[in-house]
Amino acid sequence: MTQYKYYFLSLILVIADQLTKLMVLGFLELYESIEITSFFSLTHVHNYGAAFSFLADEDGWQQYFLVSISMIASIAIILWMKKTSINQPYKLIALSLILSGAIGNLIDRAVFGFVIDFINLHYQDFYWPVFNVADMAITLGLILLLSVSYTHLRAHETPEHLVCRLLLE
Repeated sequence: MTQYKYYFLSLILVIADQLTKLMVLGFLELYESIEITSFFSLTHVHNYGAAFSFLADEDGWQQYFLVSISMIASIAIILWMKKTSINQPYKLIALSLILSGAIGNLIDRAVFGFVIDFINLHYQDFYWPVFNVADMAITLGLILLLSVSYTHLRAHETPEHLVCRLLLE
């Protein structure tokens, strides 16, 4: 059996990410915010950098750099998924999540030159950086991948073996 269903999962998540961003573009002006609850708002912002706006204040070269990194990462994840046994469904789900997030944000950077973020979590005066569905997929995928790797580590490997295996896969 092949990994097609996991690639399909990535496709569905990319579509969900892009549809939510299109809704934000259609219904919210830039920097407009709608309070949903006391801790959750929809706020339309543009992120010209990477995670947590890293590199956002640069002269524009970061767009090409981040598009390139996203493309390389996406290809690497596709190849990693291809090499991963179908008997490792949690690892394949984790990689699908990460791939969908990378592609979702890659589309934004390639089309607009920035990533559309809109999920705004806050409590009193604390505001988490605004994010999107692609960011959630990447985060959940990384947590699942680390969890699966840690579980495998505890059962079979030393930490040194795990690091080498993860880097060489």
